Amino acid sequence: MIPSKLEEGSGTYGLLAYLYGPGRRDEHTNPHMVAAWDPYIDDPARSTSMTLSDLALLLDAPVFAMRGKKPSLHVYHVAVRNDQNDRILSDEEWAKVAREMIHAAGIAEHGDDEGCRWIAVRHADDHIHLVATKVREDGRQPNLRQDIVKMQAAARVFEAQLGLRRLKHGDKTAARWRKAGEQEKAIRRGLSEAPRVTLQRTVREAAAAATGEADFFARLAASGVRVKQRIAPDGNLTGYSVAMPGDRNPGQEPIWFSGARLAPDLSLPRVRERWSVAVLVPRISPAETWKVAEEKVRAAAEVLGAEGLHQGAGDVAALGDLIVVAAVVSPRLVRGHLKDAAREFERASRVPGDRALEGESRKLARESTQLLSQSAAAVGRNDPAAVLGFLLALVQAIEASGRWHEAQEHRMQAEASGRAGGLLREAVEVTAGASAAREYRPRPKRAAVRTGVGQRRVAAPGERPMAGVVQEAVPEHARAVLADPMWPTLRDRLAEVERAGEDTVDVLVTVAGRRELSSAESVAEVLTWRLDGWMKQRGTAAAESSSSASSPAGGGTGRSVEPPGKTAAPAIRHRPPGDDQRRGPKRTR
Repeated sequence: MIPSKLEEGSGTYGLLAYLYGPGRRDEHTNPHMVAAWDPYIDDPARSTSMTLSDLALLLDAPVFAMRGKKPSLHVYHVAVRNDQNDRILSDEEWAKVAREMIHAAGIAEHGDDEGCRWIAVRHADDHIHLVATKVREDGRQPNLRQDIVKMQAAARVFEAQLGLRRLKHGDKTAARWRKAGEQEKAIRRGLSEAPRVTLQRTVREAAAAATGEADFFARLAASGVRVKQRIAPDGNLTGYSVAMPGDRNPGQEPIWFSGARLAPDLSLPRVRERWSVAVLVPRISPAETWKVAEEKVRAAAEVLGAEGLHQGAGDVAALGDLIVVAAVVSPRLVRGHLKDAAREFERASRVPGDRALEGESRKLARESTQLLSQSAAAVGRNDPAAVLGFLLALVQAIEASGRWHEAQEHRMQAEASGRAGGLLREAVEVTAGASAAREYRPRPKRAAVRTGVGQRRVAAPGERPMAGVVQEAVPEHARAVLADPMWPTLRDRLAEVERAGEDTVDVLVTVAGRRELSSAESVAEVLTWRLDGWMKQRGTAAAESSSSASSPAGGGTGRSVEPPGKTAAPAIRHRPPGDDQRRGPKRTR
């Protein structure tokens, strides 16, 4: 939850007209009041006896009644916004937030009948607007010193009480939140995300993989974004801005974002830090890329943060770039997991204070990043088994970064490391399941159960009790699995495996034996992830098999060759739609 102080003004009615109106781009939905200084004030959106003009006059009454010089900008305006992933609060919950924020700011403290007049307007799910006039009922002006700081402290309390995303104020390492209008504009244009989000990811990928300034701008240009460099009078490059093609303001001018507006570590000076120390990348064969990268990451994890505070800050920054590049070149099976992990780790890669750029862990991480970046074409085609060891090493490095953040009392960064580590652990298990599926050779079908003399009863798909499958396949973990909250999800996965014609016991034995299970916090969840990888790999293999079977081998005429002595039945030929139009007229007898 973030309270943001907006521009103060002198027109109460004009601000109310905007808040209760459709918005500049029809982004306001169901504008209404959720709280006010007087609980009996009618809402102009829900009462015919109250107009916006009436409400503005009521808010301004203490201003008009005060003696002496009136404040030139008497309209106080603050927006309180939740994260996009937070649950939607009710009007009653937002009203409680509004009253506490007004109290914390000093507008109208609890129990003060002489405080300023204010209202809270809601016209979207994720935020409210607080509007007040900066003159108290007794004619004095309120003490608003450190108002936003106090409101942020109140926001931290509400985050814990309402189960919202927990934020930390003060270290200036968080990326800027996108505005509600940006997402609404993206939805109107049919985009999956706001342009600011796309630009941030594109610039970060270019910065992480670049080896120099020219390479950085070349990668940005190749990505399709618009780039504008800022040149000082002495000819030196001092900054840059990027814009999405087609993203324009009402004046049809491109909407530019400087690197610093996208994220604190994407300003030009911070981007230049990445190649300030030269990195030498060994020449290796494509087949060895993941293996060599794995060895370097394991070595980096062992010494991460061991050289002091500033070296640790540089180490986690380089580790963040490594995850970004690894996500781009990873196998498609786990690419989504790695991209999510890179996004979560972004906050963990930024810490307050200075960074040292010569640490051993940072050097090893940068070498791994350049190795993967230069081998991207070959690496991306590798099967999941090739990347499994690297992912395990990356989990080890992220866990080391989490311990370092905890030791430095970086709570937000430690939590970000934990979330990224969880996503990577899932990627590890999905990869393990996929590699098991690649090497799997089904055993001969077991004999069906006899039901009577001369009869056999074959179990229908979905008929076998999955609890029995678990007890037979992993008896040492069966009790814990069946009591796990994730058991229903695992049961559904096993049913899907059975519907695909696989032997569920055989499959579960295979994926369970791929890696140890004793260290798993939830064996059921780990087995579910492995079965996800198994089914994805088997589905890919089936699609490739079907594709190869449908195309003629050898590039010949496509006719099948029958064994000697056998005559094939003539195949039925189906003409494609519209074929009759290309044939001549029918013969008449």
